[in-house]
Amino acid sequence: MTSPDAHARGTRTSDYDFELPPSQIAQLPLPERDASRLLTVDRATGEIAHRMFSDLPVLIAPGDALVLNTTKVMRARLLGTRDSGAPAEVLLLRSLADGTWEAMVSPGGKLRPGRVVHIAEGFDAEIVSITERRTRIVRLLAGGDEGAMIERHGHIPLPPYISRADTRADAERYQTVYARNSGSVAAPTAGLHMTDALLGQLDARGVRRVDVVLHVGAGTFKPVDVEDPAEHSMHEESYELSAESARTLNHIRETGNRIWALGTTSARALESAVRADGTFAEARGETRLFVRPPYTFRGVDKLITNFHLPRSTLLMLVAALAGYELTMRAYGEAVDAGYRFYSYGDAMAIL
Repeated sequence: MTSPDAHARGTRTSDYDFELPPSQIAQLPLPERDASRLLTVDRATGEIAHRMFSDLPVLIAPGDALVLNTTKVMRARLLGTRDSGAPAEVLLLRSLADGTWEAMVSPGGKLRPGRVVHIAEGFDAEIVSITERRTRIVRLLAGGDEGAMIERHGHIPLPPYISRADTRADAERYQTVYARNSGSVAAPTAGLHMTDALLGQLDARGVRRVDVVLHVGAGTFKPVDVEDPAEHSMHEESYELSAESARTLNHIRETGNRIWALGTTSARALESAVRADGTFAEARGETRLFVRPPYTFRGVDKLITNFHLPRSTLLMLVAALAGYELTMRAYGEAVDAGYRFYSYGDAMAIL
């Protein structure tokens, strides 16, 4: 008789727990972007193989498409002080139509509406209101161009599992080499391994490059803290698929070639834009799409991604494509083999 607590593996948050030695959480990028390891997972055979990211051109067939998220990380972390002189922090999440910003703040209990965070001379952040999800609406008070002040005084918002302050090097290495559309508070990290030389090799091989935009929000780090993932609330993220990109993707489909997403953000953009029949059209908007088992992909055939946190929506997305059992076996093998995890860590490819 089936236990009333029994469930299909991969459908509960606790299914996505795994043990990771802290020493395998990458704190710094490697000296060379494409020197990372690449774990390949073959869905058809279940085979797991160990390669280097620089091997990628031999994995992607001529005529296939590689989809890149061209978002750029903002210097969204604003460090300052309260009127008392005590430290405070404002993390800009997204600009709003009225010129204000949605932001996360610290310390939350002290930064109520009307309070001000002093960031630099002539540059303050005023707390306007508190949202239903406990973020803040803030107004930036800048003596000059707001964007220039953010660029001058803001910090790269490294993820919380990187236990150090950001450095000058992060301004380059926590961006992809193809980043150009500012708006993210986290990098599309699978793309951090890509180099101009690798892109050139892929072009020469006949791989079609396709651009999308999905601006990564702080919700990407929000753990799933309920046992039933269906009860998890996703933050909205803006995305865009151009008419040119849609035409290229439709051509790839028509010729029987494959669509590779470089990163879970590219995958979510594609799955948010794809139509019911598997074709694409120009699209833009906001998405709260939560991809988890069971899910049928219509816009993505293969995925290149980094290794993600336990209990995360990103790990669930990987399991939705590769299958739960194969995903967790691959993660176990990566841990045992000493792979580097998370934003500055190694990568995996789901074939």
